[in-house]
Amino acid sequence: MNTTMIFGCGNLLMGDDGFGPAVIEELTRNNELPETAVAIDAMTGIREYLFDYLLSEEGRPEHIIILDAVDFADRLPGEIFLIESAAIPAKKTHDFSLHQFPTVNLLHELEQHTGIKVTIIAAQAEYIPVEIEPGFSTSMTAAVPRACDMIMRILSKQPHEVSLDDV
Repeated sequence: MNTTMIFGCGNLLMGDDGFGPAVIEELTRNNELPETAVAIDAMTGIREYLFDYLLSEEGRPEHIIILDAVDFADRLPGEIFLIESAAIPAKKTHDFSLHQFPTVNLLHELEQHTGIKVTIIAAQAEYIPVEIEPGFSTSMTAAVPRACDMIMRILSKQPHEVSLDDV
């Protein structure tokens, strides 16, 4: 059974927004994941995966790790940090919510109603274009291997032990 599911979210065609899928590619190419972990390039379809876990009565992972690019005013480009599901920027909430109300969030429901630990690893984007424009900024390119290292440290712990110290 897979106790940890790692999802890379984002669109590789939209500049730094492709952080999550790039980390999954790097993680699976250059690291040996434990047998209890699976890494999935969810691209922009994370909602469907999470909804399946919410409805599932069996086969639920103990821990879900989500990788995504964000745009926070107080962070430096390429900075990697953990965020709570409540801190997901409003413009990204629609990626995760199956409801129309912005305060109802699927990640909260997963944690509260299933006991699954959710860890969100965010990377501060330097540039997300308005139209299709593949390619990372220099700061995001440097963030990808650092995120892989962070995930490997997290995987060496029990889900309840994961904290900001893992950054």
